Amino acid sequence: MTGTGEQLRGMAFDPALSPGARNAIEHCLRIQAQEKVTLITDRACSEIAAALVNELERLRLRYNAWVLEDLAPRPLTDMPREVLEDMETSDVSIFAVKAQENELRTRMQMTDVVNRRKMRHAHMVNIDRRIMVEGMRADFDEVDRISTQVWTLARQAREIRATNPAGTDIVGRFSPRLRWLKTSGIISPNKWGNLPGGETFTTPESVDGTFVIDGVVGDYLCEKYGDLGETPLTIEVSGSRLMEARCANGELREEFWRYCHTDENSDRVGEFAIGTNIGVRDVIGNILQDEKIPGIHIAFGNPYGAHTGADWYSATHIDVVGRKFDIWIDGRQIMHGGAFLLDSLTPPVV
Repeated sequence: MTGTGEQLRGMAFDPALSPGARNAIEHCLRIQAQEKVTLITDRACSEIAAALVNELERLRLRYNAWVLEDLAPRPLTDMPREVLEDMETSDVSIFAVKAQENELRTRMQMTDVVNRRKMRHAHMVNIDRRIMVEGMRADFDEVDRISTQVWTLARQAREIRATNPAGTDIVGRFSPRLRWLKTSGIISPNKWGNLPGGETFTTPESVDGTFVIDGVVGDYLCEKYGDLGETPLTIEVSGSRLMEARCANGELREEFWRYCHTDENSDRVGEFAIGTNIGVRDVIGNILQDEKIPGIHIAFGNPYGAHTGADWYSATHIDVVGRKFDIWIDGRQIMHGGAFLLDSLTPPVV
C-alpha cells in the first residue's frame, strides 16, 4: 500500500463494522485478486475505513488509501491530484467521507474519472456506524431482485404518482429517451453506486405537485437538520421547477431555497427515484441510507446525464425524502404505506 492512509492498517475499530465492510468488498464490489483499489477517506470516517482496509488486507488485495486532510485543507476546492492520478490505474474505488459544504464539485471530479474509465465505484458519503450495522448488512441479492422487478415496471412507465399521509401528491412523467437505472448495491462498471444500495431512478420528463419532506434533505444540509418528521419542509413543483417552499423552520427553508438557486438548473428536478432496500425500516437522519427506504424520493439539480441521457447540467444535487408512500405506476398500485404490493416481491419485515 502507498498513499497517506498507512495509519489505517492495523488501526483498532469496532468489530460490529466488519460484516458491513465485508459485504462492501466481497458482495457489492466483488473485487478480484488481480484488481487494484483506490480507497479515499477522511479523519471523520477513519474507523470505517480501517474496517474496509482490514477486509482488503484479509483478501490480500492491492490498494492505495488516501486520507483527504493529509493532502489538502477541508472543505476541498478540488479533488487532490494524487487521488485522481491513483484512480487512473485502479479498477475499483471506494469513497468513504463525511460531506462538507461546497465539496460537491470535487466529488464530481472524482466520478468523472469513474465514468470515463468505467470503474466500479462505491460512493459512501456520510457513512456512519449505524449505516454500517443496518443498511450495509442488507441481503443485497434480495435487494437486487426487488430492484430489478421495480426497474422493469418503471422503465416502461409514462406516469408515476405518489402520495403520503403527510400531504404529498406528486406526479412524474417520463420519456422513453431517458434511461432508468438500477443501483441495488451490486455495483457494475456501467454505473457507480451508493452504498448501501437500493433504488431505481431516472431523470423525469416533468414533475408536478406537492412534496412534503417529512424525512430528510440531502447533501450537507442533512447532517445540519436531520430527521424532519417534526418540522417537515413542504415544496411545490411545477414543470419540474421548484416554485415554493414552506417550513416552520425558517432557517431550513431559506438555506434549502438558496441551495436550489445556485445555478440555472439547481431548482430543476434531475432525479425521480423509487427506493428498494427492504432492510431499511425508517429515516435515521442520514441521506445515504434514508434515500434507499422503500418509497419515492426526488432530487433537484444534476441529472447524471452521462447515465440517464439527460442533456442538461447543474453543479448541485440535493435529494429530498418522505415517508410511507403509496405509489402507482401507470395506474397500477405497487406500494401502500411504504410496503410493496407486488405479489412477487418479498414484503418488508414490520
